[in-house]
Amino acid sequence: MAPSPRIGIIGTGAMGKPMAQHIATANPNLVCYTTHDGLPLSTLKAASHVPTNFDVGAGSDVVLTVLPDLPQLREVLYGDSTGEDRGLLAGIGNRDVLLIISSSSSPDGVRKLAEELTASTSVRVVDAPLSGGVEGAAAGTLSIMVGGSQADATQAISVLSACGTPVHLGPLGAGQVAKACNQLIVAATVMAVGEAAVLAQRSDLDLRQMFELLGGGYAGSKVLTTKAFRMADEDYDGGGAAKYMVKDLGIARSIAESTETNSVLGGPLFSAFEELSESAGLGDKDICVTRKFIEER
Repeated sequence: MAPSPRIGIIGTGAMGKPMAQHIATANPNLVCYTTHDGLPLSTLKAASHVPTNFDVGAGSDVVLTVLPDLPQLREVLYGDSTGEDRGLLAGIGNRDVLLIISSSSSPDGVRKLAEELTASTSVRVVDAPLSGGVEGAAAGTLSIMVGGSQADATQAISVLSACGTPVHLGPLGAGQVAKACNQLIVAATVMAVGEAAVLAQRSDLDLRQMFELLGGGYAGSKVLTTKAFRMADEDYDGGGAAKYMVKDLGIARSIAESTETNSVLGGPLFSAFEELSESAGLGDKDICVTRKFIEER
């Protein structure tokens, strides 16, 4: 039997850390990681810690990156401005390595980066953005949208299966298109739930009672289940920052333009989350802050 691949993970934040824990459990002694975000990873007993992205590249056959977007990934790949970390690519050298990009990014941007890497390295690229939030990452129940060649997607899925349900949706960039579709649905739903909360509260309804009832009808959804009761408690801290919706909805709008789709929701939702993040100053709060945003308009 061929030896199991060595797996490196970069980006051990709110999503990446629990993913690393699940992967380490499924792949004993095969995970290496960096802790640039300062989070303690002492619970990863099966993993070997390495200090730089260069070392991750040198010690891995598959590298999973869980970063906000492509600019952060490029810094990881090519090294930081201080020169203290020569970067992931320098560590990889001319070896054949699979790079799994779990950022929510532009599909065109991912394809362009892959073309650059193909021209100068032996790195293969798969995009695999995530849905399910911090709760899904912790539970190992993420929906993972995979784009890439069949062979590369199969290898990526063998790693990502520890974190949830990865599905190969098509060629490189397909995962990012699916994530944009996901974010369009999530944004529309969480904004609607926030507005419904304000309407109900100002009409003297019990929010928890109403949301529990609505969850059993057509309004029921995972967004309602995970966010509505936090809205009722006015608990807006932690979770996925609302400001990232601006980027994600911008990507959805670009896809609509490139596919000649006359979008009904994309523009208004983009404007609403831009207002929430910039004018209202609520972008660092969880997306359930839509209730507070609408209350204060």
